[in-house]
Amino acid sequence: MTEWREAPASLFLLKTNCTQSIRSPYNGSPTLNGVPMKNPLNPLLLDNQLCFALYSSSHLLTKVYKPLLKELDLTYPQYLAMLALWEEDKVTVGALGEKLFLDSGTLTPLLKRMETAGLLERARSGSDERQVFIELTDKGRALKRAAAQVPAKAAAATGLGVLELIKLRKQLTKLQAGLAG
Repeated sequence: MTEWREAPASLFLLKTNCTQSIRSPYNGSPTLNGVPMKNPLNPLLLDNQLCFALYSSSHLLTKVYKPLLKELDLTYPQYLAMLALWEEDKVTVGALGEKLFLDSGTLTPLLKRMETAGLLERARSGSDERQVFIELTDKGRALKRAAAQVPAKAAAATGLGVLELIKLRKQLTKLQAGLAG
């Protein structure tokens, strides 16, 4: 069984309580799931950091998306905004920002560029001028069809199977919920 415990400086260490050794039968080097580890109990090694594993994986996955999205003339943040808008059109900037975990200072310039590209329109609420609504244009809605193959191509680049990707997504969602408090 594997459990997590809090370590000094709020680092997380993996404590294994299992009957299997984490030593490789071939060379005596520590491994975890077949991956060599320098020192699995040292909390200050870069390779032992959950944050770095997530950061570097995210960076590499974003690089996979770049050529796929270039065909759609979208950046990765624009793609995420389009995904959210294809799910629910005509939302406020605030609601979109909450869904994407972006503040208005980051989201507003992104939306302005997308509006200039003809993908969406922004309009102030008639009842409350502080609220700005975003609505896809016909061009923005039509882009959904062209983007349909992007998720499958990105998934294929991971080298993981469908069930592995589903499990990973569930674990990351659980992690996200735990971090959100």
